[in-house]
Order: sequence, then C-alpha cells, then structure tokens
Amino acid sequence: MNVHSAILEKAGKISVMMDLKDEVAAQAARYVVEEGLDYGPAKQRAARALGVGDRSALPNNDQLEQAVKEYLALFCGDTQPGELRALRGLALQWMERLAAFRPYLSGAVWRGTATHLSDICLDLFCDDSKSAEIALIDQKIAYTVRSVRGLQGEPVDTLSVHAFCAPLNEDVGVHLVLYDRDDVRGALKPDGSGHAPRGDAQALRRLLAQQA
Repeated sequence: MNVHSAILEKAGKISVMMDLKDEVAAQAARYVVEEGLDYGPAKQRAARALGVGDRSALPNNDQLEQAVKEYLALFCGDTQPGELRALRGLALQWMERLAAFRPYLSGAVWRGTATHLSDICLDLFCDDSKSAEIALIDQKIAYTVRSVRGLQGEPVDTLSVHAFCAPLNEDVGVHLVLYDRDDVRGALKPDGSGHAPRGDAQALRRLLAQQA
C-alpha cells in the first residue's frame, strides 16, 4: 500500500468513527431528554443499542451536550423553556434558603438543558459540612445522604431532598453537594468551551431575567 492509499484509508476510518460518534450522541441525547438519564449511562446505553463496542466511538460530554441542545430545539421547543424556568425558579428559592452555605447551581438546570425530568444540583461550599445537615434537620426537611464523585474525583457527601415545584405540579429532586469552603476557587474555572460550570444566586437571577 502506497502512502496516498494509506492516507485515504485512515481518512475513511476517521470519517466512519465521526459518524458513529454522531449516531451515539443523537441516541444518547434522546435518552437524556426523554428519560432523564445522566450523560455517562446515556452514552453507554446508546452504544449498546447501536451495537457499538468500541469505546473510542463514544462522544465526549461536549458533543453530547450539543446533541441534547439540538434535540430540545427540534422536539421540545414549546415546553422545555417553561420547564427550565420553573426549575431555575425553584433552584433560586433553595439557594436563598441556604445562602449561608455559599450555594452554586450546576448541572443541566444551570447549563439550560434541563426538562421536568431533571434534578437540581446545588454545590455548597461550607465552613463545616455538618452545619448544612443540621440546617435541614432544624427546618424539619427529610433528606438522604449518599456519596458522589467530587470536583477532583474524590468522594463527597450529598444531601438529597424532594421539593415540590408548583409550576410543574410535581416533586423535583434537589441534591446538595457538600464541599469545603476553599474548594470554590477551583470550582469556578471555565470549561473547555469557556463557559462557567456553575453560578451563584446573582448569576441565576440574570439568567431568569434573560428568559423573562
């Protein structure tokens, strides 16, 4: 095989791989929007559904995020903006309620891809993580504790509660991820696309004003 043929063959393989990633991303986006799956499980399920066994054919989170936005625009343009506004309004209520613990909104509700199936994720940067738990107890709010992967891949405690969202007329999961106060400095670095990965109550109010 000469050099020209080798280049063409390699280009063909790259093209096929890119097409596979697009297919997996499109299928995974449907699972994210219609079933509320997280990105990781959605990509794995989409790969199985399409018979894709090569992990290198899986899209990255940025590719999947774009596919989710395209799916929402195509199929949910009449409902998703209102659902997002309702979830952001509820998130702001909880941020104001927990202002003492420096809450930042992250996840789909912050990024703008949330639907009524999405949960609200609030990152709390506390002087003492136990104080947030005590605050819930004092307010007689039932919660469960679980461990999730933190900013650096480390396990961190999360307090999960159910909150009623009046505009949606249904309960919504609110997850309070507990970090140390100093962790906030690294948590606000822009992602690869230059977007802030989370925002405080003031930033959320600006988003709500833009939506209005």
